[in-house]
Amino acid sequence: KNNLEKYLGNPVFTTEKLYTRQIPGVSLGLAWTSMGGTTMYVEASSVKSNQGGFKQTGQLGKVMQESSEIAYSYVRSLLCEKNNGNDGLANYFKENFIHLHVPAGATPKDGPSAGITMALALYSLATNKSTKKDLAMTGELTLTGKVLPIGGVREKTIAARRVGVFNLIFPKDNKKDFDELPDYLKKGIKPSFVDYFDDVLRVA
Repeated sequence: KNNLEKYLGNPVFTTEKLYTRQIPGVSLGLAWTSMGGTTMYVEASSVKSNQGGFKQTGQLGKVMQESSEIAYSYVRSLLCEKNNGNDGLANYFKENFIHLHVPAGATPKDGPSAGITMALALYSLATNKSTKKDLAMTGELTLTGKVLPIGGVREKTIAARRVGVFNLIFPKDNKKDFDELPDYLKKGIKPSFVDYFDDVLRVA
């Protein structure tokens, strides 16, 4: 163990965990890549502004940009609905310019499956509540808050195990895919299967 690098060289992959504590505006997603599954943080921050506004960075492809806009619109409407348009939460997006970023900035990213991860980061930022520790998720989000199924359940589960995250959120329609995984991959995993974004909030 002590001289492994002498024979094999330095590790090709380092830990994917960026955060050692929970911060409002940050959520952890699961992604599929050509190299297999990976974990992917979504960060959201805000700056006071008279006009509001929204921008995204992190080399997001067109589909992922659209997913972030859906997440932004949905969370805005959700907070207005929950707060009857009267208090600070309902006006949060009117009074703040929102910046959403997906590290690493040099790596291109695309696809719709980070929808609930981006929405949770925005909701966490607006409510100033951090998400539950050691929780990762994947799922496409619609404008009405419905969570749609995704691909790569096996690879994404492996990615979560690799970083020691065992509380996972999957779309309800992916339960059959998770059930078909071998027992050694499912061991210790605590999955939650969600139908709407309200279900995500109850878990997260």
